Amino acid sequence: MSDNYKIAVIGDKDSVTAFKVLGLNAFICDDPADAKQILRELKRGFKDNYAVIYITEQLAAKLPDEVAAFREIAVPALILIPSKGGSLGLGLETLTAAAERATGTKLF
Repeated sequence: MSDNYKIAVIGDKDSVTAFKVLGLNAFICDDPADAKQILRELKRGFKDNYAVIYITEQLAAKLPDEVAAFREIAVPALILIPSKGGSLGLGLETLTAAAERATGTKLF
């Protein structure tokens, strides 16, 4: 596997377009079915060597099974981010749960 990993971001146009400036590959979509397909393609065989996938909380909330599947693998890491509309608190909740699993200690 190559050492040249990529970062993807999935979400609505207003939320992810700015990430292109930072060199991330933006996948613009509002439809959960499209997001599900994009996640499957990025996850399957580490397509194009993606190490990190950011997805808006609003899309992730509609794809609980797909989000849960990423907890079982190390790469690519799936990270939930707020959209232009603000945070649903899912990203912090997911991060807190992962830290608690790793340490065996309730953090907050």
